[in-house]
Amino acid sequence: MKPSIDNVRLIDLPSHADDRGILTSIEEAESIPIEIKRIFYMHQIVSDRGGHAHMDTDQIIIPIHGGFEVQAFDGQRTRDFRLNDAAKGLYAPRLTFLSLRDFSAGAVCLVLASTKYDYHMSLRDRQAYLEHLHRVSEA
Repeated sequence: MKPSIDNVRLIDLPSHADDRGILTSIEEAESIPIEIKRIFYMHQIVSDRGGHAHMDTDQIIIPIHGGFEVQAFDGQRTRDFRLNDAAKGLYAPRLTFLSLRDFSAGAVCLVLASTKYDYHMSLRDRQAYLEHLHRVSEA
């Protein structure tokens, strides 16, 4: 599968507001296009995160608190997203190189992943990512 920046997109998460606040729910195959195998979150963030791509993992990135920038790269084009609404998630399909930066104070980033974590299934820097894309395109 060849990555495309056009497939990275914001998803509105179903939210219901009343006088008590807002409840946002996530149901796989209903509100998001992935099956959830792993959930993790980042908090007390003091430097940039990401800087890699997953070969087999689709992700939904959600700014639970505060905001941050996500830069998505498909090997040719880059697109920046500012995430600061807990009712929106960023869908990032496999083989999208992601960099997260510019975290606000107290930001919390939740990630829903379609696979369990496997270090060997990630391309840990931009050069390794570009080399992988080149090998795949030649096959």
